[in-house]
Amino acid sequence: MRKAIFVKFIQIILVVLALSSFIFYIASSSALLKTSRNDMLYTLKVMDHVLDYSGTPEDMINELRQTFHDNQSRFTLIRTDGSVVADTENIDASALVNHLDREEVEEALNTGEGASRRYSQTVKENMLYVAVRSQNSDYILRMATPYTGMKEYLALLLPAVWLSFFVAIMYSAFSADSFAGSITKPLNEISQEMLKVNGDYADLSFETYQYPELNIIAETITKMSGNVKEYLNRLELEKQIRQEFFSNASHELKTPITSVQGYAELLESGIIEDEEQKKDFARRIKKEAGNMNNLINDILMISRLETKEAEVVKTDVRLTILLDDIIASLKPLAASHEVTIHLDCKPLGIYANDQQMKELFGNLISNAIKYNKPGGQVWVTVTEENRNVAIRVRDNGMGIPREALGRIFERFYRVDKGRSKKQGGTGLGLSIVKHIVNFYQGSISVRSKLDEGTEFTVMIPIQKKI
Repeated sequence: MRKAIFVKFIQIILVVLALSSFIFYIASSSALLKTSRNDMLYTLKVMDHVLDYSGTPEDMINELRQTFHDNQSRFTLIRTDGSVVADTENIDASALVNHLDREEVEEALNTGEGASRRYSQTVKENMLYVAVRSQNSDYILRMATPYTGMKEYLALLLPAVWLSFFVAIMYSAFSADSFAGSITKPLNEISQEMLKVNGDYADLSFETYQYPELNIIAETITKMSGNVKEYLNRLELEKQIRQEFFSNASHELKTPITSVQGYAELLESGIIEDEEQKKDFARRIKKEAGNMNNLINDILMISRLETKEAEVVKTDVRLTILLDDIIASLKPLAASHEVTIHLDCKPLGIYANDQQMKELFGNLISNAIKYNKPGGQVWVTVTEENRNVAIRVRDNGMGIPREALGRIFERFYRVDKGRSKKQGGTGLGLSIVKHIVNFYQGSISVRSKLDEGTEFTVMIPIQKKI
């Protein structure tokens, strides 16, 4: 890369030098031409005032011939009709063609002065012609001088040009090498720092470089390293959560399976002869099978909510009707725990999945009943707040310890494992609620105080039917 930058830099400098030399040549040629033309015009105007037009044209030319000859110039006296009457060259004027079509003569007749450059067939040289119309007679005064532009100065300027080129190239080479180093060195340092990562994505440290773009690269790499590190930590945490989940799921399934297996073996052995006891064992097997079925269904629901694989069918759900059905189904549970349920639901509708809403309300209300005290109360309130359905489920039960509030939405987490086992359930209820709320881009919060009660608040945006 350093070599490529160096070569490209030198190429650019050479192009710039060549271009600037060309522009200098064109500008100098133009300036030289303008200066020569102005000098010649001035000379002709002076001659117009000096010449004695009372004499013959030949006499006037004879006085000037030697002067123009010494200056390698040529003076011609032309009538306004274009005929040449005299010339400082030893040429018979009558032998010269009419000059009315000459560019400088035509321009002088029209504007008072004119100029042109061309090859002269008479003197066999490139000439600069300047003409003025006399203000004292009916003549046109024309002066011609050999003109090659900047070519005659090239021999003098060439050594200086080559020296300038050499100095410029040497300085450019030094600057290009320094510039390339100022870019490649920081890049090498950034590369070396990245090699230190070696898979552990430790914190990277970069210097502040001369160029802001390199600092942006260093900052971006640092952020990317931090993001990758954070991502890997999240993967590790998810791995631990999955391992804990499978361990807990296996444990939760193992308990009813062991019970089912034990009761089945007792029935199979023939030891139990009492018919009522056999029926009791069958009821216990059925209950444990139902627990396993509920656990598997809850696990599958969480999996579907996490992966979003299954298509969720949404409809307009009338919350008042939904809650009436849920509370009616929970009345036996509330009666067994001696808990009273109070419902205050505004006539609201939400575009959502009916089964998911049943799971959300059912888990929150059933938990408020199970973890309450005899004679306890449960208040269910549903209102609309800022285009959200606000759901509040409050009880005056046993409450949740402060240290457990941050974990109650984890799968299989139980605040009081002994009491939770007696209350039944899969230990996935609040985790399912959390996943459903997240599915609808909502939020859930909890406030609780021991022996005073708990309140869950859910906010779900009111979605429009698409």
